[in-house]
Amino acid sequence: MRRKEPLYRSVNTRTHGVRHPSGEYRWSRRRDDHTGQGAMHGKTRRGRDYTPLFRFLLSHVGDDWDAVHAEAVSRLDSPEPIFWIVALTESERKPIVLTGESTFFSGLYVDDANRLALVDPDLRIERLKPGCACCTHTFNGKPFVLKYQEDPV
Repeated sequence: MRRKEPLYRSVNTRTHGVRHPSGEYRWSRRRDDHTGQGAMHGKTRRGRDYTPLFRFLLSHVGDDWDAVHAEAVSRLDSPEPIFWIVALTESERKPIVLTGESTFFSGLYVDDANRLALVDPDLRIERLKPGCACCTHTFNGKPFVLKYQEDPV
């Protein structure tokens, strides 16, 4: 039996000019002397793109959550990214979730019948407006339809 593809991609983090948001290195080293924090050990995992996971989850809306969750976990390095767009409680539900600088996905939750569901099934890409003109804004992997328009002052 062939193993299924993982639900994440490795991102090249060694290329010249690739920047990852974090505090400056010089401010993080040797901090254990003053604040009790460890030296040079970040908690952020870098080099992963979870877009395949988010598309997988969206393609299984309406399916049994236990089966979807089990398959997703078996194809991930960590189960944490699942819950970036899947809300476990009603207070965590958001109709749209920002997963990158200009990358948006539909928010998901598990309904009373233990099925994966959209928080806002009426949300459409045609209604979303980009926040700036310099980025390509996407919703569920597709570019926004509307163009950026500066608000009149």
